[in-house]
Order: sequence, then C-alpha cells, then structure tokens
Amino acid sequence: MRLTIAAIGRMKAGPERMLADRYLDRLKKTGAPLGLDYQGLSEYPESRLGTAPERKREEAQRLRSSLAEGSIHLILDERGKTLSSEEFAAAIATFRDDGRRDLALLIGGPDGHDDALRSGANLVLSLGRMTYPHQIARILVAEQLYRAATILAGHPYHRA
Repeated sequence: MRLTIAAIGRMKAGPERMLADRYLDRLKKTGAPLGLDYQGLSEYPESRLGTAPERKREEAQRLRSSLAEGSIHLILDERGKTLSSEEFAAAIATFRDDGRRDLALLIGGPDGHDDALRSGANLVLSLGRMTYPHQIARILVAEQLYRAATILAGHPYHRA
C-alpha cells in the first residue's frame, strides 16, 4: 500500500523538518518489507480567502488534488478518534490487508478541515485534545507512521 501525507502549510528548513524527515526516512526502510511504501509529502499553501469556510473549502480542493483515485483518507482533526499506537497500526494493517492500494494522511490548515472533506474520510484521527503547532503535528504524524511500521514488524522500538 502506498502511503502519502498531504498538508496545508509548508514546513521551513530547521530542526523540526529534520526530525520529521528522519522519521519518514525510517518509515521508508521499515515499511517497505511490510507492504507500506511511503511515497512522500505534498505541501500546499494556506488559503488567503476572507472567511474560514471559504479557506477550508479552498484548502480541501488543494488536498484532494493530491489524492489517488479510491485512496483511503485519514484526516487529522481535533474532533476525531484518539487511537493508541497499536490501534493506529492495526487500522493501517487492516486497510493494507483489505487490498487498498493508497492511503493518504491529510493535515489541514489553521482553520481545520472542510466538513465535506472530513465527512468523506475513512478515519478521522485526533492527536489529543490539545492544540499543536503545525510543525509538531507533522513530527507526531511522521513518528506514529514509523511506530506503526515497527509495531507491525515486531521491532522493539515500540514498548507497550
């Protein structure tokens, strides 16, 4: 299964980007033997439209433009489900084992996701009830994808 991340906002060079990239590089190496092929990250600029609903709609269009036909959509949203690392890994494994070809993890802009995009998601995830800056959310997503791969591989990185 091909894994992609699509995000509103661009992460600048610096320690946050380096850390996210480190986990994504690890994911490439660990995930490939498990049938989890990390394809990369697509970044889109934040909308400059006048109202939050307009911005969310425009950003949703940008995110949709990167999605493969029939892909699984996992959306990060504060109102989503909070899963353990094991549950997250199991969800990814289930999608993979059901023969799904593509999985995209979508990170919205400061206003969140458009309701239509969120309602069409296969899974809406929350990183917790706290609000995180975009850079930290990206690091957490990268680390959890890597952690999911290690859990599925039986690697000792994750200690339950």
